[in-house]
Amino acid sequence: MGPNSLPGMSIFKDKVLLITGGTGTFGNAVLKRFLDTDIREIRIFSRDEKKQDDMRRFYKNDKIKFYIGDVRDLESIRKAMRGVDFVFHAAALKQVPSCEFFPMEAVKTNIIGTDNVLTAAIEFGVRKVVCLSTDKAVYPINAMGMSKALMEKVVRAKSRQADPEKTLICGTRYGNVMASRGSVIPHFIRQIKTGQPITITNPNMTRFLMSIDEAVDLVLYAFQNGNPGDIFVRKSPASTIGDLAKALLELFNANNEIRIIGIRHGEKMHETLLSKEEHMIAEDLGDFFRVPMDTRDLYYEKYFDTGEPDLSKYYDYTSENTRRLTVEEVKEKLLTLEYVRRELESPTYNEPSF
Repeated sequence: MGPNSLPGMSIFKDKVLLITGGTGTFGNAVLKRFLDTDIREIRIFSRDEKKQDDMRRFYKNDKIKFYIGDVRDLESIRKAMRGVDFVFHAAALKQVPSCEFFPMEAVKTNIIGTDNVLTAAIEFGVRKVVCLSTDKAVYPINAMGMSKALMEKVVRAKSRQADPEKTLICGTRYGNVMASRGSVIPHFIRQIKTGQPITITNPNMTRFLMSIDEAVDLVLYAFQNGNPGDIFVRKSPASTIGDLAKALLELFNANNEIRIIGIRHGEKMHETLLSKEEHMIAEDLGDFFRVPMDTRDLYYEKYFDTGEPDLSKYYDYTSENTRRLTVEEVKEKLLTLEYVRRELESPTYNEPSF
């Protein structure tokens, strides 16, 4: 595919893009999408020098510039932000158990870190910022989700403060990215290949299934269509964890024992991408929902004396009531993943590259 042949990519011609948390799964997917376009420079900002060195050796591309820093440190962000046109803010603490044991670390990265990124972006006149959130931010029950919910509030508060003609800030929210590092698919594949029992929390638990390419598409859609403070949600199918395990066993022609271990601390049976309160104001865009920012000011009559419409006709958009994939459909979706295809060809287990 030649330069700028992807829809909407011409806007990136000769521009500088900064990706926070850029050594992760999302950052690598963006690199693969953008490197053959006419973008001038992609800055990878993260605190992991080993992953940056791995990427430097893997891509060998002068368009990529690496910045060591931490979103918790405003000064380190400022050093990377000068001359940047656009930002994809993906840096986050995402592991639910880690955030449960160290909630203040989630606060520092997910909330304060986001505020730092947006402060620097506004200061340096970055034209557009897209911030990445998660389904766990809706009705959160764990520290990770709570910190991401507050991250979304920071995004909207900063959107109100920024001049949208200079810096437009919006966000995205999506569910599990299939086969990302630390996720359940590589975990199940490792158990299958090493002959261990497949450990399932609850076979009836459901999760949205989205490929990394679909996640990148969502961010690009938000980039192209976002208004200040918008949160974009991609409609996604879901699977039970039991069906996901069964699909992998069938793909790998395996018969490992399945062991039920019970729901872990901080987990939900079903995830929610859109609350009923958001559904009431959301714009249905076909494959996406746009949740606009509440543009009212702090006028107390609107907060205390003016009610909302009847919520009874609206519903939460969850992994339980979205389209449920069959085992065969889950297998088809799994086979779209380069990682799964590679593992099917390899006799040994390999961690996802990035």
